Amino acid sequence: MSKNEEGRAVSKMTNSVKQSLLDRMRNTHQSSERNRMARTEREVAPPVRRKQTRFEDLPEYKQVLTQKFASEQLGIANPFYRAHQTAAGATTVIDGRKLINFASYDYLGLNRHPHVLAQAHDTINAFGISASASRLVAGERPAHAELEERIAAFYGVESSVCFVSGYLTNVAAISCLMGPKDLVVHDEFIHNSALAGIKLSGATRRLFKHNDANDLEHVLRTVSGDYRRILVIVEGIYSMDGDVANLPAIMKLKAEYGFWLMVDEAHSLGILGKRGRGTFEHFGIDPTQVDIWMGTLSKTTSSCGGYIAGSAALAAVLKASAGGFVYSVGLAPVLAASATASFDILEQEPERSAALKRNGSLFLKLAQEAGLDIGLSAGFSVVPVLVGDSLRAVQLSNDLMEAGINALPIIHPAVPEGMARLRFFITSEHTEEQIRHTVTLTAEKLKELTERNFGLASVDIQQMMNMLSAR
Repeated sequence: MSKNEEGRAVSKMTNSVKQSLLDRMRNTHQSSERNRMARTEREVAPPVRRKQTRFEDLPEYKQVLTQKFASEQLGIANPFYRAHQTAAGATTVIDGRKLINFASYDYLGLNRHPHVLAQAHDTINAFGISASASRLVAGERPAHAELEERIAAFYGVESSVCFVSGYLTNVAAISCLMGPKDLVVHDEFIHNSALAGIKLSGATRRLFKHNDANDLEHVLRTVSGDYRRILVIVEGIYSMDGDVANLPAIMKLKAEYGFWLMVDEAHSLGILGKRGRGTFEHFGIDPTQVDIWMGTLSKTTSSCGGYIAGSAALAAVLKASAGGFVYSVGLAPVLAASATASFDILEQEPERSAALKRNGSLFLKLAQEAGLDIGLSAGFSVVPVLVGDSLRAVQLSNDLMEAGINALPIIHPAVPEGMARLRFFITSEHTEEQIRHTVTLTAEKLKELTERNFGLASVDIQQMMNMLSAR
């Protein structure tokens, strides 16, 4: 046999082996899908030609245009996506101007702490930037295990697992643990990431009135159906309103109704409790009695990512089955090391948490004295100032920016129209003078806008609709 004939024979054999492998893979992984498609093809009518929808025709895009046109009509600048030209903490620099900053999550001022920066530099020198693979495959680094051990020890539980984003943490964990035969009951103001995780899981969803344990009990008592698992989700400190979950009351219900409890600590880690250990320390609760502690690494720990903490079995299940862990690149080693360094400082310098509590209480007190509506806030890491009208909230933010203060609005559809607000993130690094000055200016600027009746009521709706129709 000639070399060419040998080559063709080898090629033919290789192709045959490849085809056989593909056939086995398809039979293994796609048999159910083929059966589903076959059933569907038998049931549906002949295909109908349809017109492709343009993104420009989507109602979501029309909503964006509506807000844009209303802002243009009133001469309101867009307050979002302004680039910071320095590390943002109690102050920041935007467009070359130094501003008092209430729009960043650096609650304990650790983003440029020497210890955090040193750990980051050392880790970059040793491991570069990226983990370069899923941790399951080849992306595991020593910094991952060190951080997960530190988080577990901080909460006093057996284990933890870290994800590359806080949003992904909720999506991946909830969709992994819950399924179509299960029930999730959540506070009506729960974060969007939890809602996304519930939707992906296919579980039945029920909500209870915000921070109302009696209504939660009513939901649990009246639930019908034989559910395999039941999960209740709350936040330690609610990110939009700044109030604290009534964890003791929920724990009593947990003992009676036997559900899993998940507490989102994104805005309470480093803030609540004498030493900043979070909601369980704030209420004096045994942390092992909460099934799932969830949190983010982008706020108090000045990094990026998220975590789930709880039993060793919980962590093992997530590491084996959560799509956001198994199929995602591992947390960048530098981010893991930076978060661990932040935990070092949190444990060694509890005075930072104490300073934050003083600042939050001061802001809350002064805002109330100035007649500002701070809603439900308990005066910890998040203090909203409710404005009501979305356009008025945006203009208030712009007016404060012009006066040297950076505070961002939360507007419809993130909150219902009529509930727009400015959300102030308090840090341990803010000075009393900065807080007093900010509250005074906020009250003055809001009063001016209110007296002018500035907002949606002053918009020419017909002109705006005509503009939209012309697009």
